[in-house]
This record gives sequence, structure tokens and C-alpha cells, in this order.
Amino acid sequence: MFRETAFTDIQCDSALDDAAAGFMMDEDTFRAFYDRTARGLWAYLARLTGDRQLVEDLLQETFYRFLRAAATYDNETHRRNSLYRIATNLARDVRRRSMARAASVPVGDDIERVPSRQGAGATERMADFNRAMSRLKPRERAMLWLAYAEGASHREIADVLGLRPTSLKPLLFRARRKLAELLGRAPRGGKP
Repeated sequence: MFRETAFTDIQCDSALDDAAAGFMMDEDTFRAFYDRTARGLWAYLARLTGDRQLVEDLLQETFYRFLRAAATYDNETHRRNSLYRIATNLARDVRRRSMARAASVPVGDDIERVPSRQGAGATERMADFNRAMSRLKPRERAMLWLAYAEGASHREIADVLGLRPTSLKPLLFRARRKLAELLGRAPRGGKP
């Protein structure tokens, strides 16, 4: 999933030569920082993701990106906060990607596998729905799927997608209206 790298790879990376002047950690300093923070960061990522194998990949990627940033830090706390911010963003990205995959609607051959009591009409409606959903943005698909297929609350959807709960209602309204337009139906109601 993530590229394996060593500290020496970071030092030798020609793309980082310009930033190397701002990189204030030598290998021994980095190893000591890693020893102080890796266990706690691993536990934090484990709580966020619940997947031990994924945690190992995220931990490696977090330290890799931390080194690639080649930033200077005011103190140890600033350095540690930056590391945890990187880890949090990586975990969110993974969660968003997994939610987008979970929210994807069957397309192509999968349409035939959808049970239909009404025959060809239902299959045709499902195909139209699939085409319309595929034309929505991933976040719109995820919002609609979570709200109407999974029955998630606005707060749950906002947490999953990293949005403010107050902004979700109008976003969901717009996504629903866009889907209705793509399906060739006039949206009901004019207010979010």
C-alpha cells in the first residue's frame, strides 16, 4: 500500500536537497524521536482505524511524510503535534476512500444481480439510477448512500465525511436535487 523507505533514502532523495537545510534532525535524533513517539502513535492510529495491518502501513507512511516535510520545529511538542496531524490526515484519507468504495453503487454486470420482482422495468430503473449516481461527485454519492441506503444520521454522515454537521443539510439537499435532475425528475420542495 505504501512505499517502504529508510531514513537514508530520505537524506539521499535529490528532490529534498533544497529543503535539507531546514531539516534539523540527524539520524540519531530521528531514531530517538521515533522511539519516544512510535508506540503512542501506533495506539492512536489503532483507535482511529481498528485495523492492525493498516496501522502498520499508516505508521510507516506518517513517519515517511514527516521526514519528507523537512520542516523545522520550535520544540518537541510542536514536532510531535505535526506528526499526529499527519497521522490524523492519513487516517481520514483512508476512511474517506473506504467510505467512497462502500458507497459505490453496482454498475454494469452487477445490475443483473439486483433482485427484481418487477422484471425489466426495475432493471431499467436501476440502470438509470446507476448512471445518475456515477455522474455525481464522490462526496455527493457518499452522502446520499449513507443517508438513504444506510440510514445514517446527519451527525454520523458529517463525522464520516469530515464535514460540519451544520453544513451537511444543505449539501445533502443539493446532492439530492442534482440526482433528481440527472434522473429527469423535478425535485420536490424548494428548501433544504
